[in-house]
Amino acid sequence: MAVIGTGLIGTSVALAAAGQGVSVYLSDRSRAAARTAAALGAGRAEDPPEPVDLAVLAVPPSRIAEVLIAAQERGLARAYTDVASVKTGPERGVLARAPEPSRYVGGHPLAGRERSGPLAARAELFRGRPWALTPHRLTSRAALDRGLELAELCGAAPVVIRSREHDEVVALTSHVPHLLASVMAARLRDGPAGVPLLAGQGLRDVTRIAAGDPRLWSDILRSNAAAMAGVMKELRDDLARVAAALDVLAEEDASAGEDVFAEHHDAGHDQGVRTLEDLLARGVAGLAGLPRPGAGPPVAEAGLRILVPDRPGELARLLGAVAALGIAVDDIAVEAAEESGLRVRVPVPTADAERIGAKLGADGWDRAPAESAPAG
Repeated sequence: MAVIGTGLIGTSVALAAAGQGVSVYLSDRSRAAARTAAALGAGRAEDPPEPVDLAVLAVPPSRIAEVLIAAQERGLARAYTDVASVKTGPERGVLARAPEPSRYVGGHPLAGRERSGPLAARAELFRGRPWALTPHRLTSRAALDRGLELAELCGAAPVVIRSREHDEVVALTSHVPHLLASVMAARLRDGPAGVPLLAGQGLRDVTRIAAGDPRLWSDILRSNAAAMAGVMKELRDDLARVAAALDVLAEEDASAGEDVFAEHHDAGHDQGVRTLEDLLARGVAGLAGLPRPGAGPPVAEAGLRILVPDRPGELARLLGAVAALGIAVDDIAVEAAEESGLRVRVPVPTADAERIGAKLGADGWDRAPAESAPAG
């Protein structure tokens, strides 16, 4: 395998492949970067003596087509892929100008860190993460198979998707979040003097990815501007409504005790609060559709309903029993308080529901009767 571009992602790909016994050849416009990656054990910083099975282009989206063309003209590999986070523009460039577009399949491992460069690379970076592959109308089966093999070598879960759909999805899930993190982080420069003293984990969570390489991210955002524009307009509308609600609530707070406040308090206050609560509730609902980190692809779930006796410590004992069976306890919910205790819903994979239910029953836990479960 050849890896062109030995930054965070390229070097991580090379480390993962080399760890699986693949011979990897490294190149980069910065000789120091290529040699650093080689010193980490990612491969050899030299040209391969003959065409390799796969060349991985780990360069910004705007450079994919030109780098692919140059590599194909010198016969570098039998198949080519990339790891750029934008796919439509590079694909158009390849189809329009590449000597052998059939040998190329677009790729994008959905993993990264806020740090950049080869020293930030990790062989396990892609383990358990999605790896998008975007074959175009001319992509050969052999090229797609090489892309699938690479994702599996890196421990990722390959997802085949069209380039345009990919760009629309990552605009919402990656590119706009990065831009918003940068917008929030930029506010810190002009914040009150106490910001460093009171900066908590919430702020760090929101702004962590803003530490990414500005030049790389400028290229990514520019390359996916069309898909991002629609998301940003919807966010603008949400923020405008929230800002208006906060203005109303702030004015009422400043006017406390005045007659005008007494006359208009109820309607304005209630509407402002409803606006805030609506956005917060929509946020909770949006998160509910995401899998937990490391949970893998979605699976069909069933809800076991367990009756927990009304005695101190019993709920904690159930949580321990569930955890011992390898079930995440974060999604367990108390559905109702009944005369005899609590009715608790334990979400489990449908295929394992009977086995887990029998195991809990053997441990002394009673199932709630079917008629007490909520409809649906």
